[in-house]
Amino acid sequence: MKHPQSTGQTGPLQVDVKQLKDHPGAQEILSRDVPAPVGFSTVLVGIPEGSNLAVDLRIESVHEGVLMTGTASAEVVGECGRCLDPISYPLTVDVMQLFSWADKAQGTDTGEDEENRAVGEDLMVDVEPVLRDLMVSALPFQPVCRDDCPGLCSECGFRMEEDPEHEHEQVDPRWAALQGLKNQLNDGDDEA
Repeated sequence: MKHPQSTGQTGPLQVDVKQLKDHPGAQEILSRDVPAPVGFSTVLVGIPEGSNLAVDLRIESVHEGVLMTGTASAEVVGECGRCLDPISYPLTVDVMQLFSWADKAQGTDTGEDEENRAVGEDLMVDVEPVLRDLMVSALPFQPVCRDDCPGLCSECGFRMEEDPEHEHEQVDPRWAALQGLKNQLNDGDDEA
């Protein structure tokens, strides 16, 4: 199993859990407003890097490791997937993650993933990957400014909201040659 290594630096989303080691039932409260890290986004929406990310977590020592529960909140901004208008709304996710003590996690061979994270050998927990997984997965795949947004015309980009009756005459390509012949015959009738 991989264990996070200490880089000698602690970030705003890294938590020192040394005081919780070997004290099951002990707990700490982590309540911080931190700048959102890079990568909390999808193609059309996300949490802008550096914007406010509010983290309210209870960190509790349990026999297996450290149990982290609470919420994380931020403002999502982006574009509507239909009309490209700007959108913005608050997002709050529930956090519940167990970080196993390094000595307890060594007996497992499942590797480190979303369900099986480990406390670093330096007794630090990096909360950023957990929050990224939770918040990015809560973002909509196709964000819309409102459920009934008509979007843009696929032919010319016209805002369908401005004229719901907007349409283009579509000629079946199999009949296009006959349309040209019809136009020639009509032009011939006008000359006669």
